[in-house]
Amino acid sequence: MSNPHHTVNLHHLAEEAVTEAIRRGQTVATAESLTAGMVAAVLADTPGASGMLQGGVVSYQNTVKANVLGVPWELLDSVGAVDGRVAEAMAEGARRVCGADIGVSTTGVAGPEPHGGKDVGSVYIGVATAAGATSFGYSFDGNRPEIRGQACAAALERLLEALASVSYRA
Repeated sequence: MSNPHHTVNLHHLAEEAVTEAIRRGQTVATAESLTAGMVAAVLADTPGASGMLQGGVVSYQNTVKANVLGVPWELLDSVGAVDGRVAEAMAEGARRVCGADIGVSTTGVAGPEPHGGKDVGSVYIGVATAAGATSFGYSFDGNRPEIRGQACAAALERLLEALASVSYRA
């Protein structure tokens, strides 16, 4: 986030997401590990966010992923926290515990050291809707704040895609 253009980009993406969610009558919740609340905070910086942002869970530790979001311990034990299936379970957990239409999650390695056998910059974004959950893998470059910023931007982009694919409420 040291690049001011990146910050502007995050706020632009958040503004689009808030506008689109309200237009489509959709609510959103977040489950964040490496971004530690950044996605929810950038959404909340946007006027009108209270019309769509239900809440979020900062699940930095696996105990929170499992005990709050319902990520199965067996999954965490077998693949670690940085995995697409974990991102999907986190997004579904956020959707469920916050009572939202769409859940979006972030999990990854911001550095400076690899973690759990995963390289620095390995990030997964999860998105959950009534239709189910999916995940997207990324490999980002940069320092810790830059990787976290890129992960936040990717989460907002995937949220926008999910909103675009949701049919309008009658």
